[in-house]
Amino acid sequence: MRLLMLGGTEFAGRAVVEAALGRGWEVTVFHRGRHAPPAGVRSLHGDRTAPDGLAALAEGEWDAVVDTWSAAPRTVRDAARLLAGRVGRYVYVSSCSVYAWPPPAGYDEDAALVDGASGDAEQIDYARDKRGGELAVLDAFGVEEALLVRAGLILGPYENIGRLPWWLNRVARGGPVLAPGPRELPLQYVDVRDLAEWILGGVEQRLGGAYNLVSPRGHTTMGELLDACVQVTGGEGDLRWTDAEVILGAGIEPWTQLPVWVPGGSELHGALHGVGVGRAVGAGLRCRPVLETVADTWSWLQGLGGVAPVRADRPAVGLDPGVEAKVLGL
Repeated sequence: MRLLMLGGTEFAGRAVVEAALGRGWEVTVFHRGRHAPPAGVRSLHGDRTAPDGLAALAEGEWDAVVDTWSAAPRTVRDAARLLAGRVGRYVYVSSCSVYAWPPPAGYDEDAALVDGASGDAEQIDYARDKRGGELAVLDAFGVEEALLVRAGLILGPYENIGRLPWWLNRVARGGPVLAPGPRELPLQYVDVRDLAEWILGGVEQRLGGAYNLVSPRGHTTMGELLDACVQVTGGEGDLRWTDAEVILGAGIEPWTQLPVWVPGGSELHGALHGVGVGRAVGAGLRCRPVLETVADTWSWLQGLGGVAPVRADRPAVGLDPGVEAKVLGL
């Protein structure tokens, strides 16, 4: 198979490239040249936001293209129109954020979508930008040849958002750790490598249309995630489980200041950790155990000296040590 990856040097894109190479695929990576792609690929350089930035893609044919773009939908539109007729399948890594708020409990791919999105739009907001990207791909390729991967929370090696790396570094630092409860709070996420393998399997199966892509509900819990962090980092962190009411009362922001966590029973928890994924599971989604994701992320992070790359276009995550100590009464 011949794969064109738009990006491919960081996080999800890099995982897709590595998985494709592992399958023996011929991989072309189109990127700006800021980071080195995995060895064994053909590199094409260009900035898709610049005039004539797609010139390197004017020729060539591929069986599939994978695109993870998250900003102005018109950028996806331009790439999709240029590649139409020369690429067999356009895989767009979208987001569960495209569903109208608040999504119903256990929502699936048939749930209502956000209004106000357009494939011709400039950057608006994350939800409408991702939905606009979907519309741009559908316009150029049609539903049969457009695979829309609506990802949920993505964790694993190469993470450049900082969520799991923050927890690992915090637990490794040791001492009392503010652990947001309850321990049994169910979580959904997808290991970036499982995401990548499912995407490539989808290409091989010639899948089209939208698929929610995250682990089945209850794949792990907040307790299992943080216990795994303690285990792989050496066991120095002392988890102090704290009720959601105490955390919220202290003005701590879920999801950002305490990454991954949102209060159980809230609309936000339902949206992030209550996604229906039966369609993706039926099409081959397999999710590795949480301990494997945590251990491999810790190994990768240690190789970087404990400092993970962080995207400049995403808000910083993590809790100030002074706030943590105050809530824990230290």
